[in-house]
Amino acid sequence: MDRSGRSRNPYELTDESPVYVISVAAQLSGLHPQTLRQYDRLGLVSPDRTPGRGRRYSARDIELLRTVQQLSQDEGINLAGIKRIIELENQVAALQQRVAELSAAVEGAAVAMQQREAQVHASYRRDLVPYQDVQQASALVVWRPKRAE
Repeated sequence: MDRSGRSRNPYELTDESPVYVISVAAQLSGLHPQTLRQYDRLGLVSPDRTPGRGRRYSARDIELLRTVQQLSQDEGINLAGIKRIIELENQVAALQQRVAELSAAVEGAAVAMQQREAQVHASYRRDLVPYQDVQQASALVVWRPKRAE
């Protein structure tokens, strides 16, 4: 399973596939391996672990490392602020995914409702005469039973 809880083909490489050891991830991100360990301890970038507890970074982790470095160096944001930014971005992404799921569910419910409405209309009896409101008159009608002849 990947981090989102979905199962995947173990041989399929994605942006979330943990394939890079710490030395390669450090080279790709332009950071020192000790910095990567520090970011892991602080919870900024948490790579997957092998059964022997070795860190394995994904392409997404490396992109996140670059983002952390950019926010720290170029924007002057401290690590606690960066951690909060990452948490909020993850929360926004999760909420956007949930909105998409709910929108799809609403769309499906609307289609089902339209289909059911069409079924109900198709089931109407065609021999019934539509009711038309008759203007009331002030005339008086007297009813008399028929006489038996």
